[in-house]
Amino acid sequence: MLGIDTNVLVRYLVCDDEAQFEKANRLIKREIGAGETVFVSLPVLLETEWVLRSRYGLKKAEIIEAISGLLDATEIQFEAEPAIEESLNLWKDGTADFADCLIGAHNRRLGCRATATFDAKAARLPAFLAL
Repeated sequence: MLGIDTNVLVRYLVCDDEAQFEKANRLIKREIGAGETVFVSLPVLLETEWVLRSRYGLKKAEIIEAISGLLDATEIQFEAEPAIEESLNLWKDGTADFADCLIGAHNRRLGCRATATFDAKAARLPAFLAL
């Protein structure tokens, strides 16, 4: 299994630098061809969402589509995939940030009854407790 960093995943998704996209694409294809898995950790996913939104100006629906497409790819493995899927559903129709949706979903799946927060938007999510 080979983990990839945010910059590799972003280049793979946005194709804004042809040379770096080609390197990322070749790397992923090489790993898959060798029977290896490409791994995306939660910090990389959170950073990727932030970069796509803040640097590239992608809308929520576009980011959800990109992440969902990656989740459907059998050759790419995500840390805590069920929590990611749950968080995308919460984020899709909510006002909280993706990171908050993922934090709540992940904590709940790890056995937390709730996640305490001062964030008013996050507190509206079912997995949070407002302080």
